[in-house]
Amino acid sequence: MEENKGQSAGATRTQLTAVGDLRRSWQSWAEDHIDYQRQNPFSNDSKPVTRSVHPQRGDPIYGRPPEGSKTEQRGKDAHTHVGKEVEELCLIMRNIGEKGDDGNVRVTFRQLFETYVTISNKVVGILLRARKYGLVQFEGEMLWQGKDDNVIITLLE
Repeated sequence: MEENKGQSAGATRTQLTAVGDLRRSWQSWAEDHIDYQRQNPFSNDSKPVTRSVHPQRGDPIYGRPPEGSKTEQRGKDAHTHVGKEVEELCLIMRNIGEKGDDGNVRVTFRQLFETYVTISNKVVGILLRARKYGLVQFEGEMLWQGKDDNVIITLLE
């Protein structure tokens, strides 16, 4: 019987320790959440302290995810992926296009679309990004299948 009392006293101490650990963990989470809400621009907290904590227009970190966050890493990964697709598009243009007198490769939108659509369904988006980087040139803001089939796309190199 004495052994049972000792065992239940030990079990009670273990339960109290577990409850104390859980309480500390919860308190830590609550404090972190309060700090996060102070920085959250969509929070209902209207204290002046909260408004000065979050970055304003013109700050170098304005509109950027927190450093080291998963969001920042996803953005970097996406940027790398799109960069590879732009390189692949330029390689395909070199392979299927015709070199002009000025040394630049030219291809029609239809020819590029028909070749590249088997690789990716984002042909127009990748073309727009390549133009933003100064790698290709074409007339118009956007290219539409059918309507712009004869538009010449020039690979600038």
